[in-house]
Amino acid sequence: MIKELYLKNWKSFTDGKLYIDPLTIVIGTNASGKSNILDALLFLQKISFGKEVTATIGGDSESKGIRGGVSWAITSGFDEAEIKTIISSNLQEGVDYEYSILIGRLDDNRFEIKSESLYRTQKVKKRLFETSNDTPESPGIITYYSTGTQGRGKRIDLRRSHTVLSQSIALPLQKEVQLGVSEVIEQLTNIFVLDPIPSLMRSFSKFSDRLNFDASNISGVIAALDAEKKLTIENTITDYLKQFPENDLEKIWAVPVGIFNTDAMLYSQEKWFNNSPLTVDARGMSDGTLRFLAIITALLTIKEESLLVIEEIDNGFHPSRAKLLVKMLKEISAKRKIDVLCTTHNPAFLDALGNEMIVFISVTYRDAKDGTSKIKLLEEIEDLPKLIARGTIGQLATNRLIEQALTK
Repeated sequence: MIKELYLKNWKSFTDGKLYIDPLTIVIGTNASGKSNILDALLFLQKISFGKEVTATIGGDSESKGIRGGVSWAITSGFDEAEIKTIISSNLQEGVDYEYSILIGRLDDNRFEIKSESLYRTQKVKKRLFETSNDTPESPGIITYYSTGTQGRGKRIDLRRSHTVLSQSIALPLQKEVQLGVSEVIEQLTNIFVLDPIPSLMRSFSKFSDRLNFDASNISGVIAALDAEKKLTIENTITDYLKQFPENDLEKIWAVPVGIFNTDAMLYSQEKWFNNSPLTVDARGMSDGTLRFLAIITALLTIKEESLLVIEEIDNGFHPSRAKLLVKMLKEISAKRKIDVLCTTHNPAFLDALGNEMIVFISVTYRDAKDGTSKIKLLEEIEDLPKLIARGTIGQLATNRLIEQALTK
C-alpha cells in the first residue's frame, strides 16, 4: 500500500510530504493545496497505465488532464517537478519500494521525463533501476537496471515521453526488478480518484465491470455483478442507507432494462406517508443520496488493497449523516483492505471522526512568506493541546484557529 507521498515543485508545493494511513483526512482552507495533492495521485495513476506524460497533464481526446493543465503542473519559477512515493509491498513482508519521477518542460505545451528511479528497501536500500543524465542531449532516457551484480547494471535507452516504469514491464529484466516494477505499477493503477457527479448517475448505464471515476455507470456496475455478489452488495448498501436519519428507505437495487438487457437503472423503495412502499429510480434521488451511493459502491467494488481518494467527501451531505459516513468508511475499508484518503471542510465530519483520529489528519496551508503550500500533521502543531481545550476539531477549523496556529 502507498505509505508516503513527496511533492517538490508540483503545482503549489515546493516541498510537501503526506503520510497515508488506512484512513487519511486532509483539511485546509480553500486554495491551500488539498486538490493539488489529489492531482499528484491522479497523475501517478494515469502514467502507471503507460499514458504519455504531456497527455496525462494536458489531456487528450481520451481523457481530461490534470486541473490547471500544462500551465500549472510545475510551481511558478521552476522548470522541473518531482513526485516520489513510498509503497509497502503487498506480497513481501517488510519490503518497501521508493519510486521517484522528475518531469520537466520541453516547451510551453510539452513535458518529458528528466529522471526516474525505483529502489527496494528491506533493511538496506537497493537500486532496481535508475536513469542517468550523463548525456542530457540524448533523445532517449538512459536507464540502468540492476543485474544482481556490482556496477551500474544493464543499460537500455527508452523514450522520454512515457515513464520508465511503464516501459519496463515488457523488458527482459532480472526477476527481482520485474517483481518490483509489476508491484509498483499494480499499486499505482489501483489508485481510484472518485469524483461522483449526481447528474450523470441518474441516467441508464451500460453493464460494466469497473466503476467510472465520476460514478456515472453505478447502476451498470451493480447490475452486472453475479447474482450472489449483487445481492450481498445491494443488501450492504441498503443496510447503511436505512440508517439515514431522515430516510425511511427499505431497499436499493439495480436491474437490467431495455430489449437486450445490457443497460441498467438504479432504484430505491421508500415508505411513503401512508406507509405504503414507493419505488423511486435514480432520477428522483437526491444529490446527497447518490453521492453516498457512489462512495459505498466504490468501497464495495474496487479491487482490494486499493487507495480510494475522495475530494470533499462531505459535499452534499447533511451534518446528521457525518457519523454514518465515518462509520461506513471505517467498517468497509477495514473489511476489504482499502485505504481511504479524503479531503473535507465539514466541521460535522471532523467532529464525527473523534479525537482518536487526530493522528491521521493532515493540514494544508499557505506559507506566510512565499505563499507556497505546506503540509503538516495536525498532531505536530505545537499549540494543539491548547487549541483542543478551546473546542472540537470541527470548531477549530470553522474559526480558523488551526490555520492561525500554523501561519503565525
